[in-house]
Amino acid sequence: MIKSMTGYGAFTQENDFCVQSWEIKSVNGKQLGLRWRLPGFLKARELAWEKKVREWALRGRVDIELNLQFTDQEMSPLSFNHHLAHSMLRQLQTAAHSGNQYFQADYSRFLNIPSLWQESALPGDDRLEQSLEYGLLQVLKQWDQSRSAEGQALKQDLRRRVHRLSSWLTELEASTRNTAQQKFETLKSRVETLLEDSSLDTNRLYQELALIADKIDVSEELTRLKTHIQTLAHGLENETKGGRELDFLLQECFREINTCGNKAQDAEVSQFVVKWKNELEKCREQVQNLE
Repeated sequence: MIKSMTGYGAFTQENDFCVQSWEIKSVNGKQLGLRWRLPGFLKARELAWEKKVREWALRGRVDIELNLQFTDQEMSPLSFNHHLAHSMLRQLQTAAHSGNQYFQADYSRFLNIPSLWQESALPGDDRLEQSLEYGLLQVLKQWDQSRSAEGQALKQDLRRRVHRLSSWLTELEASTRNTAQQKFETLKSRVETLLEDSSLDTNRLYQELALIADKIDVSEELTRLKTHIQTLAHGLENETKGGRELDFLLQECFREINTCGNKAQDAEVSQFVVKWKNELEKCREQVQNLE
């Protein structure tokens, strides 16, 4: 299924020992890049969890955040460093009595000192790890549904645009079908007028004019362009092409339509080229959001 690289997912669950809240946000990117925001004691789980995320995505920049609160204090990995606190308090009391004025310690601020609180490793209770892996799986599902929905919306928009390009291509083929012959006849008429009294070899001259006219023939470019458009339409319809492949095809379309504009030397063709390039640019903007 075609998916967008942009998506969002959220999942919250409360049980008898913790409340976990997951959130995933993603935007487009050339490679898959993960950025985790986890409690310190869960850092060791990043590698294993990254493997799970890679089962759901190929590209994009992904932010994953977990907010975890324990309702069962025995499960909490957070501990208070009593020895460090006693040592600090004794020094505060010594400082308080050594001066001319007695001051009283502010314990509310004292308890906010980060070094007094320590995080141990993940508790050995399997229930917590199983619960967190379940939460990660659920938020990945939500995120994937979001990306799939946006991917299908982008697909429908691209199908309409590719159909429009195909219609314009049919018009362009009709417009350029006799361009080379018409150009040859125009050049021939002008040269004959200019050289009515000349003794130049007219057969050789007509050969040169034919070569000039042939250089403005865009039939080969239009054939390749038609093939690219058909491949784009088939890839979108059957969802056999990823964002990178579709983007490459659109780049090839750009190259062919540019060549048509440069070779044809025709005002009507130039108008088609401008329309084509504008529509192709819009297609590329959409495709670059696809995985």
